[in-house]
Amino acid sequence: MCQPCELVAFCDQLLDASAFADYCPNGLQAEGEREVALLVSGVTASAALIEAACDLDADAILVHHGWFWKNEPPCLTGIKGRRARMLLRAGMSLIAYHLPLDAHPEVGNNATLGRELGILDAAPATVGGGLLWTGRLAVAQAPEAVAERVAERLGRVPLLVGERARAVERVAWCSGGGQGHIELAADLGVDLFLSGEISEQTTHLARELGLSYLAAGHHATERYGVQALGTRVAEHFGVRHQFIEIANPA
Repeated sequence: MCQPCELVAFCDQLLDASAFADYCPNGLQAEGEREVALLVSGVTASAALIEAACDLDADAILVHHGWFWKNEPPCLTGIKGRRARMLLRAGMSLIAYHLPLDAHPEVGNNATLGRELGILDAAPATVGGGLLWTGRLAVAQAPEAVAERVAERLGRVPLLVGERARAVERVAWCSGGGQGHIELAADLGVDLFLSGEISEQTTHLARELGLSYLAAGHHATERYGVQALGTRVAEHFGVRHQFIEIANPA
């Protein structure tokens, strides 16, 4: 077992959390009463995840999307208050890492997404602050074939827009809400850019930039980093770890 503060110190160092100017606090967001023997991980600190962790008698929850986001009310009232009461009554801690988990070169969302999709030579781009990654496919193929591969691996059908005639070999990606990096991706000369979400203007940008764009789901593209981090923590401290999937089509 370990103390929550020990777990957080390990993650802070591994992810270099202090190097990021983030939209939320990274690390320990709610301190429970228990030592950690069972760590549950999930994408988002929703009521459903907390309930599932309670059912397992977990001691701490590790997520990518925690609480206390910039420009939202900081008070523990309403939905956030109900979530907090449920968590603290169970004596569990809540630990969250956002941008540091997106960017990490081994357990990060982009690194693990690249491995899940079988992308070769995956590495952070020279632009994008470590959040934009590039790589290549083993064989050039049609955008529709890439979309099929993504659907198979992520378990949901992505939305494909933009250029369809251009074969895809070089790809770039940014998990979650990273569609705003599309112009940076185009400047790198890639054939296809993948992220989680799509905005109205993204379709037009993809067409005018001459590349394909895949919106593969915010949740679906950010499932793997927190699992990898949870596994790394479990191995380091000799605790148990279980990932809980709370389905989310967005």
